[in-house]
Amino acid sequence: MNKPSSPYELMGGAEAIARLVHAFYPKVVQNERLAPLFQNDLAPVMEKQIQFLTQFFGGPPLFSEQHGHPMMRARHLPFRITPDHAAAWLGCMDAAAREIGMPDDLRSFVIDRLSGPAYHFVNSDGQDDPS
Repeated sequence: MNKPSSPYELMGGAEAIARLVHAFYPKVVQNERLAPLFQNDLAPVMEKQIQFLTQFFGGPPLFSEQHGHPMMRARHLPFRITPDHAAAWLGCMDAAAREIGMPDDLRSFVIDRLSGPAYHFVNSDGQDDPS
């Protein structure tokens, strides 16, 4: 049996990524800070998230094949994203990883890897945010 060669494989591949995303979005829509950033129909957002996470963690380049270069910061610029949004997003992802039973060491690695992009999307300090 081959030893997993990528975080994607360590996480459990396509099935695990899908489980993570499906556990994640209910938490997002229940989060008062994050919910307003998302549209009512989450199916296309969830599919893109599955494609992105698959590619980001070393699986097949699904996102690039379907949508071109990720350019994730540019894709998120239309939304006002503060450090609090990034922290809430990571908190929801951490809770989702716990929910699906991801081992603690792997969960810590995944959240650490996602922290860079999450905070890279920040485009507002939130100082003029009444919420």
